[in-house]
Amino acid sequence: MSKIAETDELFFQRAGLDLSKTQAIVDDGLTGADDGELFLEYRQSEAVTYDDGRIRNASYDTAQGFGLRSVAGEVSGYAHATDLSEAAIKRAADTVRAVHSGHGGTFADAPRGTNTDLYGDSNPLASLPFEDKVGLLEEMNAYARAKDNRVRQVTASIVGEWQAVQIIRPGGERAADIRPLVRVNVAVVVEQDGRMETGSHGAGGRADFTEFVQPASWKAQIDEALRQALLNLEAVDAPAGEMAVVLGAGWPGILLHEAIGHGLEGDFNRKKTSAFAGLMGQRVASPGVTVVDDGTIGGRRGSLTIDDEGTPTSSTTLIEDGILVGYMQDRMNARLMGMEPTGNGRRQSFAHHPMPRMTNTYMLGGDKDPAEILESVQNGLYAVNFGGGQVDITNGKFVFSCTEAYRIENGKVGAPVKGATLIGNGPDALTKVSMIGNDMQLDPGIGTCGKDGQGVPVGVGQPTLRLDGLTVGGTAA
Repeated sequence: MSKIAETDELFFQRAGLDLSKTQAIVDDGLTGADDGELFLEYRQSEAVTYDDGRIRNASYDTAQGFGLRSVAGEVSGYAHATDLSEAAIKRAADTVRAVHSGHGGTFADAPRGTNTDLYGDSNPLASLPFEDKVGLLEEMNAYARAKDNRVRQVTASIVGEWQAVQIIRPGGERAADIRPLVRVNVAVVVEQDGRMETGSHGAGGRADFTEFVQPASWKAQIDEALRQALLNLEAVDAPAGEMAVVLGAGWPGILLHEAIGHGLEGDFNRKKTSAFAGLMGQRVASPGVTVVDDGTIGGRRGSLTIDDEGTPTSSTTLIEDGILVGYMQDRMNARLMGMEPTGNGRRQSFAHHPMPRMTNTYMLGGDKDPAEILESVQNGLYAVNFGGGQVDITNGKFVFSCTEAYRIENGKVGAPVKGATLIGNGPDALTKVSMIGNDMQLDPGIGTCGKDGQGVPVGVGQPTLRLDGLTVGGTAA
């Protein structure tokens, strides 16, 4: 069964909408606009959290609704409701019509079609009974506590989501997608001699729970979380000052995502509020630095068969060998900038308008052995995992806290450190890359990106990198 047929069952058979009447409302309501669409959504979600030896939270939610958008020039109107009825859609059409009234635009062509499915459409909530989810979390708790008598608290969670969307445009063009999403996380608190430290890890993707509830999978997550927590018990105060920094492969790509990725989204560059605005075709990074945003990787958390405007996702090269060559685009900003949409128009739900967002953003690997990169540093910091961070899109300035980092002394990885922060400027940091490892990795599938109050699942990744002259904020005297 096609995705359109499957979603027709949800929206037109079960919810009671009439397709021909709905299409007529869209056709009439968007006449004179430059672009726009009706976005229909049905979503089921479930989350169970086990904390301190008992179920702390269990939630289940079903949501459905629509959002109708009209675009005229650089102005858009958006109306949404949870009421899936022709009357509600008609009221929304009357509302957004004010945006393009008297505009007389030529409606944009529909996105090209796609036959590529990047994930299955099975509902992960149904792939594992609730009692089995609880049993899994209890097993995770028992396993973590049995691993080390210093474990004081274990927090484990399992989250699943199933989203069906259909996008209807004037003229009868329709696109649809069915999107599973799961995540399993664990955090461990350990105590020794009155000192308490934490570690966390998780995994997920666009699939059902089958892979992630296998003992080999969840035990590996707990082992990693416990390793981090025990390591932090040994951590000494971080150094401070300007020094060489080696970033580990995989999850440290979150720094790339925040400090650089947002600045390469089309809306910020069209409005010239990005530090990268006006730099197309110019060198913005060291030679060898190539950054892509790829929404087409099968099963990845940030991947989408189509974006939330109906455009197939793509692999978009943003920086190639240090030269800025592309932006991530939704339909409106691409049209206003004379570019092509890249399949990066995303929204949190039917209650949110689409905008340019990242999918899976990562730096390609180079030719250096990671061991060689570490051996090249006489005095510096090796940052392996990151927590939170702050970025100013207009100038690229960032501050990121390290949750796992080490001193590098005479080319060798030394003591773990606590309290390290990386301080810098995204575009400037790219020019400080002096060595690129051959070990590019993607993150384990746990990322969520926030922008303008909307959160969407994303992926990040990178190889081991050496950056010269980065400022480290530390706690050492």
